[in-house]
Amino acid sequence: MATTTPAMVFQKKGFSKKLLLKLHEDLLRPRMIEEKMLILLRQGRISKWFSGIGQEAISVGATNALLEDEYIFTMHRNLGVFTSRRLPLERMFAQWQGKMSGYTKGRDRSFHFGAPEQNIVGMISHLGPQLALASGVALANKLGQEGRVSLAFTGEGGTSEGDFHEALNTAAVWQLPVIFVIENNGYGLSTPTSEQYRCENLADRALGYGMRSVVIDGNNILEVYDTFNKLAKELRKNPEPVLVECRTFRMRGHEEASGTKYVPQEYFDEWGQRDPLDNFEQFLLDEKVLTTKKIESLRAQIKTEIEEGLELAFAEAPITADIEQELQDVYAPWTPTPAPAGEERREIRFVDAISDGLRTGMQRHDQLILMGQDIADYGGVFKITDGFVAEFGKERVRNTPLCESAILGIGLGLSIKGWKAMVEMQFADFVSVGFNQIVNNLAKIHYRWGQTADVVVRMPTGGGVGAGPFHSQANEAWFFHVPGLKMVYPSTPEDAKGLLLAALDDPNPVLFFEHKGLYRKITAPVPEGYYTTEIGKANLVQAGETLSIITYGLGVHWAREAAEELGMDVDILDLRSLLPLDYDAIAATVKKTNKALVLHEATLLGGIGAELSAYISQHLFEHLDAPVVRVASLDTPVPFAANLEKAFLPQERLREQMVILRDY
Repeated sequence: MATTTPAMVFQKKGFSKKLLLKLHEDLLRPRMIEEKMLILLRQGRISKWFSGIGQEAISVGATNALLEDEYIFTMHRNLGVFTSRRLPLERMFAQWQGKMSGYTKGRDRSFHFGAPEQNIVGMISHLGPQLALASGVALANKLGQEGRVSLAFTGEGGTSEGDFHEALNTAAVWQLPVIFVIENNGYGLSTPTSEQYRCENLADRALGYGMRSVVIDGNNILEVYDTFNKLAKELRKNPEPVLVECRTFRMRGHEEASGTKYVPQEYFDEWGQRDPLDNFEQFLLDEKVLTTKKIESLRAQIKTEIEEGLELAFAEAPITADIEQELQDVYAPWTPTPAPAGEERREIRFVDAISDGLRTGMQRHDQLILMGQDIADYGGVFKITDGFVAEFGKERVRNTPLCESAILGIGLGLSIKGWKAMVEMQFADFVSVGFNQIVNNLAKIHYRWGQTADVVVRMPTGGGVGAGPFHSQANEAWFFHVPGLKMVYPSTPEDAKGLLLAALDDPNPVLFFEHKGLYRKITAPVPEGYYTTEIGKANLVQAGETLSIITYGLGVHWAREAAEELGMDVDILDLRSLLPLDYDAIAATVKKTNKALVLHEATLLGGIGAELSAYISQHLFEHLDAPVVRVASLDTPVPFAANLEKAFLPQERLREQMVILRDY
């Protein structure tokens, strides 16, 4: 592995003495903390450590070059970001010990946390997704004309992920003021760069995105600071993304348990001579900026800070689990103000109700941004946003590249800056390529460190339209098992608008399922203006005595048609919300009829009906006069041919099971 220069050479370039001394102190502090942490790790007083020894110049130089209100997105080896922004040491130490005063209340480890007061957003273990979050913050900066940049770190291994490509591509298309930083330290865990990529410089990839890039010596603190200082100043005035590759070396294992046996010794010998702290310290001594006595004094001061912080962290009692608090923190607190519908109504289709809801939401929330493929001038494949560009402009109604993961991450980044986002999946099926952002970022971020994820994901879903396996899936069960999400699934035009407006108001991530088969099939009176349908409340759409059908979406209409054809007197409960579920309404209908049939379009195995059936069997068993019946689609992919799809869908089986349950 070649180094960028044969020796460490510093160019003084008129840096002030004050800045030189600050850079030195900011290099020394994380080094001394790390040395202490390695001792504590061996003593078993912390559980894991990812060392950034030898890489501090990148974090320290970049952080000092940015303004304090500019967001930084960190990785494993960016302790220098946290210490340069002066996070309280006792809170960081408590974080690493899993204590309550840590940034995640013991819920996450290491550097997997955010510090909102210091404008730092920590990583998730999947590495690449945070790049899109930085792009989202940059989009908010650009829309708000704030003259600010965001900066995100990744490693050379992370550049192999699709999220790297998506984030850079979208940032380039939208000309977002974001600096993407690759800490190229030679190894992704044990995989050398020769097995990660074939290009000579990772920075060369920027050319394919139409971006500027630069390769710098990541161990030279002055080169790092100077580079990022100049770039940040340029981007604040003229927004665009830039890719910076920082050449460095990882002097310890990926994490301490993994060791370094796979790394040739000559690499350590070579890079050990280029230690960023030792070389900069010697430079400052040679320049008479620093003295040995001052170094000793500074070391003593930092050692005292560390020991005092550790004393506070160690004195804190271990966490005692509070189950009620754990459950409460899954969602951001939100008590909606009821907004009843007015008397004035207009007869419109289901699809028009969604469009009307979006338009009303855009009028109500000035910082709501719509993003999706073809949603701008074209109006979306279902024409739901037709005319929106003329009313709200292309800044707020944004066509996106085919980058579902990046766009979902950008939505979360907007939320971090206090904006709202609606992301349209062109078809619900396509959400699979953005799955990680939803289940690991949007869903978990409030529970982890209190950050809201104010993002609505619209999901045109369902079959019955001859669209085959990739445009017809009812995939709500994929997300039903994920704490932190809310899920709504309207069956009527009035609820479609009211639930969408409620979702846009809610600061939590909401998946909004809208059945394509209902778009132009049903018409009903819908209230004009703003109103909301409460999330988490079911609706008894038909009252009866014979049995209860518990369903949602298109299933509501199947149930009503079947009941009418069979002449059966049944309760039909429209769940409307899948997360959270209205267990009170479920209990009420089962206690009334004493027979329960759970219906959904999604395939049977592992569907939401299984959870509902289990709940009824466990909590309402004494009220049942018959076993709970589940009716769903076949356990196959959705077929294309009309007769095959008809057999796949559950309508005929619904009628059969209704008769069996009635006569039980």
